[in-house]
Amino acid sequence: MKTLRTTLLALLFLAGSAFAKQPVLVISVDGMDQRYLTDCDRLGLKIPNLRKVMREGQWSAGTVGVIPTVTWPSHTTILTGIEPATHGILANIRPAKDGGGRYWSVDNLKVQSLLDVAHKAGLKTGSVFWPVTVDAASEFNLPRFYKQAEGFGVDLRSVSSKASPTDLVDRINSMFPSFRKEWMDDRAHSLAVRYLLRAERPDLLLLHLGEHDGAAHDNGPFTPEAIAALEYMDELIGTVLQDVPPNYAVVIVSDHGFEKLEREVNLGVVANQRGVKRLRSVWGVVVADDAEAAKLLGDLRQDPQYGIGREVPKEEIQRFSPDLLGAAVIYEPAPGVWFGSATSGDLLSKLTEAGRHGHWPTRYRAAYMVWGAGIRPERIPEMSLKDVAGRIAALLGIPFTPGVAR
Repeated sequence: MKTLRTTLLALLFLAGSAFAKQPVLVISVDGMDQRYLTDCDRLGLKIPNLRKVMREGQWSAGTVGVIPTVTWPSHTTILTGIEPATHGILANIRPAKDGGGRYWSVDNLKVQSLLDVAHKAGLKTGSVFWPVTVDAASEFNLPRFYKQAEGFGVDLRSVSSKASPTDLVDRINSMFPSFRKEWMDDRAHSLAVRYLLRAERPDLLLLHLGEHDGAAHDNGPFTPEAIAALEYMDELIGTVLQDVPPNYAVVIVSDHGFEKLEREVNLGVVANQRGVKRLRSVWGVVVADDAEAAKLLGDLRQDPQYGIGREVPKEEIQRFSPDLLGAAVIYEPAPGVWFGSATSGDLLSKLTEAGRHGHWPTRYRAAYMVWGAGIRPERIPEMSLKDVAGRIAALLGIPFTPGVAR
C-alpha cells in the first residue's frame, strides 16, 4: 500500500509539473550597472521600458556579484545559484591547461542549472545566446557559440550549427525574413525570442543581450556611447515585451557593474625589482601572501601613483573567496585603476579599453527586476546574484536546490 501511494504521488507530481506555475522570460542586459537605474533621471536616460518595469514591478536595491565579476561565470551563477568555484565556470576563457577557448558547452558545468531542473520537471525551455548553453537541456536553443565575430555580432552559421531544433533558424526566418543576416547581433537575438514567444511559448526562456557591455568596454561606462547602447537595449526590450503573453513574468537582470579605467598598474613589476616574491594580482585585487609582500604594499600605498585603494576586510574575504583567508593582506585598486599581472617591463600597461569589470564584488552592483502578471510594485533589499536562480524557480513553481551535481 505504501509503495502504491508513493507511486501515485510521483505520478501526480509528474503530471502537475508539465505546466509552470508561471512562465518566465529572463532577459540579461550584460554590464548594466545598477547606477544606470537608480540614477536614470540624473543621467537623463531614455529607457521607457526599463522605467516601466521599475515602476510597475519588483525592483531590487542592487545585486552583489560573485568572483569573478565577469560575464560567463556570472551568467552561470544566475542559472545555478552558486559561486563559480563550485559550478566550474571560472572565467570567460578556459585555462590553457584545459585547452583554452570559451566555456561553450554545458559539459563544463559541474552542477545542475535551472534549464536542467525545468526540463526534468517536464517544462518547455528556450535559450538565446546565453553563455555555456551548447547542448543544454533546452527544446529551443540558439547558444552562445561562434567561430568569427564582427563588431558586436557573431557569425550566424556557427550559432545555427549548434541550434536545437536543427531548423530553428529557418523557423525564425519564416516569421522575420531579416533574421538570416551573416552576423547575429542583439537585434537578431530579440527576434529569435519574439518568435519563440509567439510560436512556442516556452515555460522558461532566456535572452542574453551583450552590446551594452561592448560599448562600455570600448568607451567607458556612463559615457554617451554606453548610454546610447543601453537605450538601444531598452528599445529591443520594448519590442520583446510587446510579444510577451499576459500570463508571463519577465525577469530583467545583469551580471556585473562597470568602472571607468584610467590606468593599469603592474605592482608585480615593483615586487620583482625589489625581490619580493609572494605578491600577486587576482580577482581584481592585489594579494600579499606573506609579511614581506604586505610591507611592500603598505609602503607603496602611500604613493598615489601605485593606485592602491581599500584594504579588503576578513569578513568579505570569508564571504566571497575563503581560499584567500591565508593572505597577509588584500587591497582593492583605487577608483579608475586596474591591477595588471605583468612582473617585468613598465609599471603602467598600455590601455586597450576604457571600461572594466572583474573587480571585487562589493565594488559595484548588478540589477534585478521582475514584472508581469501577479507581480505587484515593490522595492526589495539588496540581494546576491546567487539568489536569482531560486527566485526564478519560485516563479516557475519548481523545486530547486543549488549545487546538485549534473
